Amino acid sequence: MSNEHQTLNFSDQDLLGKVASVDTSRVAIDVSNSTLLTRIGVGALIGIKGTTEHEYLVGIAERVTRSLRDELPDDLPQGDELIALSSVPTDVVQCVMIGTFRTVDGSKTNTFKRGADSFPQIDRQCFVIAGANLQRFMGILGADFPENERLKLGKFVADRTADAIISGDKFFQRHAAILGSTGSGKSYAVALILERASKLKFPNILVFDMHGEYEPLANKKGGGFATRFRIAGPGDLEAPADDVLFLPYWLLNRDEMLAMILDRSDQNAPNQASRFTRHVRKLKQQTLDREKKVEIAKTFTVDSPIPYELSDLMECLKKDNTAKGVGVGGKEVKGEWEDKLTRFISRLDSKIEDRRYGFMFKPPAQASNYDWLAKQARNLLACESGCGIKIIDFSEVPADVLPIVTGTLARFLYDIQFWMNPDKRTPVTLLCDEAHLYLPVRDDADAVQKQALGSFERIAKEGRKYGFSIVVVSQRPSDVSRTILSQCNNFMSLRLTNETDQAVIRRLMPDSLAGLTSILPLLDTGEALVLGDSVLLPSRIKLDLPTIVPSSSTREFWKDWGSQSPNVDAISNAVECLRSQTRGV
Repeated sequence: MSNEHQTLNFSDQDLLGKVASVDTSRVAIDVSNSTLLTRIGVGALIGIKGTTEHEYLVGIAERVTRSLRDELPDDLPQGDELIALSSVPTDVVQCVMIGTFRTVDGSKTNTFKRGADSFPQIDRQCFVIAGANLQRFMGILGADFPENERLKLGKFVADRTADAIISGDKFFQRHAAILGSTGSGKSYAVALILERASKLKFPNILVFDMHGEYEPLANKKGGGFATRFRIAGPGDLEAPADDVLFLPYWLLNRDEMLAMILDRSDQNAPNQASRFTRHVRKLKQQTLDREKKVEIAKTFTVDSPIPYELSDLMECLKKDNTAKGVGVGGKEVKGEWEDKLTRFISRLDSKIEDRRYGFMFKPPAQASNYDWLAKQARNLLACESGCGIKIIDFSEVPADVLPIVTGTLARFLYDIQFWMNPDKRTPVTLLCDEAHLYLPVRDDADAVQKQALGSFERIAKEGRKYGFSIVVVSQRPSDVSRTILSQCNNFMSLRLTNETDQAVIRRLMPDSLAGLTSILPLLDTGEALVLGDSVLLPSRIKLDLPTIVPSSSTREFWKDWGSQSPNVDAISNAVECLRSQTRGV
């Protein structure tokens, strides 16, 4: 194979030095070209000659050092003249092995694969991959991905002429995390990925939007490509619009419902849980009998999502709580459940009356229809409207009930995928924006949050087998469930300035790559360190700007203060919105 067709074609000017020491993942290079050393920085790529002439081992420089040592001069003076020691520099570059490049690999040419097939040998020549070599090398990184698998993110910072392409399949199928401090460009990164996905025929991504910032992506007049839904707020209970979502109480499983209502410290808690379970199962049985669902009635459980009337449940509980027992001689005595359910009924009643929980306890009348649930599932999991990307706006959901809503919805969607015929499944991804708000570290979670957390952790552990994945987006990775982050095999980390957050990323990386986290606080806005299964080479990438930007841009404080007066009417209207818990009053 001629040199001009080789991706890596080194000259004497590229020779850095020779291998001085090797351990399982790192190589120390004794530098002979001191001039070249001054042009090398952390993150530079090094090519090390492999066991054959067609093979180079590729590493990333993680440490560049120069030290001085005293040596005797070559020409020693005669007689008693004092000997002047000379200072000689010792230049060393330490690099981490990341992959193997072959100019010829069977029938293929110029291939790069992750992992080193062999360890570098002592005294092997080491070259800096720069200039034209770097340009050609970066160009092949995504070239092997099939056209229908390529996800273009932007340009490599190391070579701004080369497109940064990752495997879209591997990015989504093995869970991913998009992390970065506030203002680092996370929302733009999410919008870019959604925009790329929208070009596919049948994308299936549900975005949990906590602040309504992705609404522009669903604005058809502005070129939007998504469908938007809103979780019902207190102002949607009277006449809900078509885009409003309800999550009726009967969608919750037994444990989720009891986590909201049951006080475990109550001495009657076991009795309350027992009667609740019995009555809910009986009411669901009545619904199935009424709908003539004979086969389902044989196998359903108390957790099955089957409609029933809340008023019927309250009636059953109140009857238990007041019913007298029959004693000797037919005399009335205190009933078995009498007065034991009072506090449980009171707590349930307060939840029903709380309009913040209207999305759950005050669904529209049609939600009681047996077929209503399947229609909702089709809206969320199918592309009947032509938009496979769905934005679900949680911005009007109060913070204290947010984990319940997200957890219930995620479990519902996952359960449908789980029970679907394997041959007819299509992949689904949940993109969890501001994940730290509802996926907290388990030790910090209360009973309600733990129920929600359990749904997402189950998806993180098992979802890949059923074509269901999570993309976690957060500005505080240290506040996100360790279980969920540890299941993510792809990381797109934008600027992270907090040491605790950097430490989380460091722990999730292989030991050999942990040193790369040192660049996280130095990344520019819109730059990301991408590593994981989806990318052959851990890379610093300048992300492309999305065509439609989310409404999350940072306000120009100083400029606004210099030119814009606060709007008095808007403040008054906001107070009324606060009182009504509804935007737009």
